[in-house]
Amino acid sequence: MTRVTRTVIVRSVKLPRKVLRVFVELEGMYRNMVEQLIMYAVRSNIRSFTRLKALKYREMRSLYPQLPSHYVYTACQDASTRVKSFLRLKKLGLAEKDCPEVKKVSIWLDDHLWKPSGLTSIRIATHKGRVTVEFEPHRQYWKYINRRWRLASEAKFKIDRKNGQLIIYLTFVKEVKEYELKGYLPVDVNENNVTILVDGTAFLFETNTEKLVLGYYYRRKKIQERYDKLYGKKSRVKRKAMRKLKERRKKLDVKWKIANLIVRTAHEKQYAIVLEKLGRRVSSSMIKRIKDEQLRHRIYQASFKGIQRAIEEKAKELGVPVICVNPKNTSKLCPAHTAPIIYNNGSRVGKCSKGEELWHRDVVACWNLLLKALRGDGSFAPSPVGRNLNGRLVPLASTATHEPIGIPKSLWARWKSLPLIQHATVLNKMKR
Repeated sequence: MTRVTRTVIVRSVKLPRKVLRVFVELEGMYRNMVEQLIMYAVRSNIRSFTRLKALKYREMRSLYPQLPSHYVYTACQDASTRVKSFLRLKKLGLAEKDCPEVKKVSIWLDDHLWKPSGLTSIRIATHKGRVTVEFEPHRQYWKYINRRWRLASEAKFKIDRKNGQLIIYLTFVKEVKEYELKGYLPVDVNENNVTILVDGTAFLFETNTEKLVLGYYYRRKKIQERYDKLYGKKSRVKRKAMRKLKERRKKLDVKWKIANLIVRTAHEKQYAIVLEKLGRRVSSSMIKRIKDEQLRHRIYQASFKGIQRAIEEKAKELGVPVICVNPKNTSKLCPAHTAPIIYNNGSRVGKCSKGEELWHRDVVACWNLLLKALRGDGSFAPSPVGRNLNGRLVPLASTATHEPIGIPKSLWARWKSLPLIQHATVLNKMKR
């Protein structure tokens, strides 16, 4: 059994002025506590939450007697987390200041400081007593509620003064049991597609990341040139115009949808997902010898590791095992003859130097990932032979699908995402 956690952000309804003032006062006291605890922890080189609480609890209680006592607990947790990160950066020589600055505050809550009140409201303990806060549930929130995830005892909130609301961070928890494996589903992530191998058939899902990245690259460049001449390089007008671009949102949309599709396929077949074991800085190692600025930017924005993380996160929700194997030579060697594959003129289709059969680059990668996973668990790996429907041994080169089935983005991705608010019932169509 593995414990999976997910955080959902919801917004409260607009609060009355008196109620909002209570939370603003609470935030001020909480911020002061965190700042004092951080200064003490940095001077004393304290990283442990329990040690910090033991040394400063009584002092904080005497300074803020009007606050519920457990705010001292959560403030110590908050401060110790910040200090631990700061001291690690300082050790690496990356910290510019002597003490971390508290710019933004999210108030941490434990099970003594908040309780759910029904499905659309919570009660928060303050220095003025417990306050009931109604929030606006959305589709993601209802998804976890309907799938019987349980709320964790911890939560956070911060104040949006401009809109007179609270931004509430709710954590859902679920215990997931991994199933017994019946096979493997290899996944090869590329710039413009994600290829999977399902029972010997390769499916290539187009993502068109190159077009997306280059389109926003030129749009940003145009905005920068225009506003730099009119307002200067550090103008607020330029930053506002840049924020209107939705590149990150569109990339995340594609990333999570393709991850959901792959994980659900693996779950239905009771397969484990096989991924390439990529390093921490994949993009940096890939662009070492590349001088073309545009190509370097494309590789940085392709987010190979990001798609893999999305697949891993989705897999945790359904209990799908994920296996990472060494990616060395996965697209260079023929899976049937273990001989080099020759690619000419940048083509994605190459010829085996021994058997002379043609292989698509992404199909080769998937087959080699599958074979590495099979050899890793000690089972029979179908190389260089496999079995046909009659159980007779035949060469893998004749049974493998050398060309993938291409699936355009318009077929697998929704034309319009589902509405965020549950009552906003909008018909969602699929492009065909």
